Amino acid sequence: MTKATVGIIFGGKSAEHEVSLQSAKNIVDAIDKSKYDVVLIGIDKEGKWHLNDQSSYLLNEENPKLIQLNKTNKSIAVVPGESSNQLVALSDSQGLDQLDVVFPILHGTLGEDGSIQGMLRIANLPFVGTGVLGSAVSMDKDIAKRLLKEAGIQVAKSVTYTKNKLSSVNYEEVKEKLDLPMFIKPANQGSSVGVSKVRNEQEFYQGLKEAFQYDHKVLIEETIVGREVEVAVLGNEDPIASLPGEILPQTDFYSYESKYIDEKGADLAIPAELSDEITEKVQKAAIEVFQSLNCEGLARVDFFLKEDGELVVNEVNTLPGFTRISMYPKLWEISGISYPELINKLIELAIERYQRDEQLKNAVWED
Repeated sequence: MTKATVGIIFGGKSAEHEVSLQSAKNIVDAIDKSKYDVVLIGIDKEGKWHLNDQSSYLLNEENPKLIQLNKTNKSIAVVPGESSNQLVALSDSQGLDQLDVVFPILHGTLGEDGSIQGMLRIANLPFVGTGVLGSAVSMDKDIAKRLLKEAGIQVAKSVTYTKNKLSSVNYEEVKEKLDLPMFIKPANQGSSVGVSKVRNEQEFYQGLKEAFQYDHKVLIEETIVGREVEVAVLGNEDPIASLPGEILPQTDFYSYESKYIDEKGADLAIPAELSDEITEKVQKAAIEVFQSLNCEGLARVDFFLKEDGELVVNEVNTLPGFTRISMYPKLWEISGISYPELINKLIELAIERYQRDEQLKNAVWED
């Protein structure tokens, strides 16, 4: 059987660079080597692309705080419009092995905001995950909220400010609308990067300063009292939902460190202790959110489950973490899909969508 060649793109110019390195390591370790040849493409923090060798692509790989991309002298570039040799080595201008599919395990800015997805579409390469539109709107918490509200889906109350409007932000007015405590978040970041919990005026302005370091737009959001429930969704036009899991933070809130570094930062109840009725409700809601935001391939949908059974969407992550303590693969494992099988299904979904899109006409008149 001929093996397919999978290009794994990881790292990137993002605050979640190190998380991406951990995710890539787990995927490389778990992918079925009898079905796939792997090409590793590491992007450093300056945005330079490196062709990496599987034996030495990471430094300090066992330490999530010190993990680094091993930069190489094998820089590569993308050549749009080619049917083959889309990736070229800059050292000798030679085309690399043809990629059958790309797995862009890039978290955060330029990785799950539609940027890399648009580039891969232009390069005519099938890729794992949501396309340009779904990635962009899901990444922007402000836009995602607007679309979900339009679809009749419950989201937390919030206000949005851009950096040029910072002088008009009034603590007392925001407090009156949202009450305390509240959360301040960059609109276009994931994994709790730049997120602050605010209990007073001093923390409010500190939180704004912190969030604006990561984005030009920030969201200030009410606190929802409820259980933190997450669902993994898998599929294209007919997606399925995993059993729900629950986050039980051992810190003040589920921070970046709790998610990816400190294994004791939160307990994960997988699956969540929910009635069959609530489980079905959460799964159905996750698929509705997934489709409302035009997601494909995969996403993790996060909810707050209030005491009265009401569900409030927290956020949608279209390229969730694949580290060894990440919720997305753990949820599928408990739902009957192993880590290697999950990777295989994601690759199959990417090729399926590519073949579907190839059937679309791109000219009014044909020769």
